[in-house]
Amino acid sequence: MGLLSRLNPAAGAADFLSEFRRPNPYRWPILGVSMAISFGLIYLFTHETVTGPPIRPNVTYITSFEPGRSDEEIIASNVENQRKKDERAARIAAAEERKKELYRALARASGMDPDEIERKAAAERAAEEAAEAARRNQILSETVETPAE
Repeated sequence: MGLLSRLNPAAGAADFLSEFRRPNPYRWPILGVSMAISFGLIYLFTHETVTGPPIRPNVTYITSFEPGRSDEEIIASNVENQRKKDERAARIAAAEERKKELYRALARASGMDPDEIERKAAAERAAEEAAEAARRNQILSETVETPAE
């Protein structure tokens, strides 16, 4: 019973009022700061922000082909696209060859042998490709020899 008498809230409130009534020039600022800290902490602990799942986007699909095309139309479209792709590749190859011819002419004008330069470049490319193939084979043989655990 002694513990309950020490936890009596009425005695605590009476003690607070007797101390608060005593003249003290700092009692109002102390009370304000105390209340602000208390209410601030309560707000921080009770304030809850809940975010739900994101809103699903409204997707509009844009199709470039008619949905009811026949197989013949699809094949004709594919053949036309392949023809355009081949023409584009031929133009690119022609431009590359023209650029090589310009570099060959520049090399000849500078006193270099463009055929020798091309042979060296081809040999370097072949050596790089062989090294890459050897590295690839080594990696593959290591993965085959290592048992899966």
